Amino acid sequence: MPAYNNEYAIVPSPEDFPVHDDFNKRIVVKPNDYSWTSLSIPGIQHMTLDRIGGKLNCATTLVRYTQDSGIPENIHYGDLEFFVLDGTLTDEHGEYSSGAYVRNPKGTCSPPSIAAKGSTLFMKSHPFPKNDKQHTVIDTEKATWRPGVVEGLQVMPLHEYEGEHVALVRWAPHTQFNLHSHRGGEEILVLEGVFYDEYDCYPTGTWIRSPHLSRHTPFTKEEGALIYVKVGHLVSPNL
Repeated sequence: MPAYNNEYAIVPSPEDFPVHDDFNKRIVVKPNDYSWTSLSIPGIQHMTLDRIGGKLNCATTLVRYTQDSGIPENIHYGDLEFFVLDGTLTDEHGEYSSGAYVRNPKGTCSPPSIAAKGSTLFMKSHPFPKNDKQHTVIDTEKATWRPGVVEGLQVMPLHEYEGEHVALVRWAPHTQFNLHSHRGGEEILVLEGVFYDEYDCYPTGTWIRSPHLSRHTPFTKEEGALIYVKVGHLVSPNL
């Protein structure tokens, strides 16, 4: 994320350079890999997971508000999608607590301007499809779970448009899924427990980005898992 001077003008920073911008590669970032960076705006830290260099509106980031703080309303990210991992924040539309999923198409509102109680966000700034302009807010603490396609899975759909799908998936302990491929790629953030596949184990806080047509056979052990999943969006990440 670019740094800002005292007038909040964008100035060059190392974040103008690419981070994990080859979307044909599988990327895994675990909590031990986190490296938080403080912005010149007081009280905001971030951990960049991927970024197309020099494009403020093409990035995946963990953002941590450590005190009452916010991004000035004159700084615009374009289309913005975020999930509140902990704490509470507000913007002009209301208050969002842990578990809130929000999609803000460009022009519907500014980025969150106040983090009154401190919070951590999983944030994606990326161009939405041209006609996907619905402002969405879902409180996942209250929304309904649906049965998954195998025993032990529950699914909470959050967003669907054309080939893109976003959902929470709850895995009971000792749940086994089938070998499957990811058309359009898959992105996972482990929210609770430990997630597994034949390649590795992924504790809470792990971010996994798997490319178009990648394959794996996921499962859980005694801990179970809750994951945030986004699929179908990695075919043309530069658009």
